[in-house]
Amino acid sequence: MAIEVQTGLADAGDVRSLRQWMVADEMLRGRVRVSTAPPDHGTLGGVVETLTVALGPGGVATALASVLISWIRRRTGNVSVKISKPDGASYEFSATNIRSLSGVELQEVTAKLARHLDGEVS
Repeated sequence: MAIEVQTGLADAGDVRSLRQWMVADEMLRGRVRVSTAPPDHGTLGGVVETLTVALGPGGVATALASVLISWIRRRTGNVSVKISKPDGASYEFSATNIRSLSGVELQEVTAKLARHLDGEVS
């Protein structure tokens, strides 16, 4: 299964930063690739970079959820992440929602995100 992850910012550096966090995790290494979309016809720039992650059994969804939550908590700006699955389901969260959470709340959000990635939550 593959999902797409996009940062809410236009800065491609955020996508690359998130990719580095993902490939640093042993369970995600080799499962992440960067896709770029060409700019709209008649426009300059505006290239959107997307991370595509191949999910599978064995806790990969939990590893991805943990990396996403950890990465977004360490961003200095107000960044958001949208996860879109091939079936059209999506899940979105932002740093403003994540930064102020307690340890227990972070675990709950991470577990809910992992369940969503595994297809258990729509």
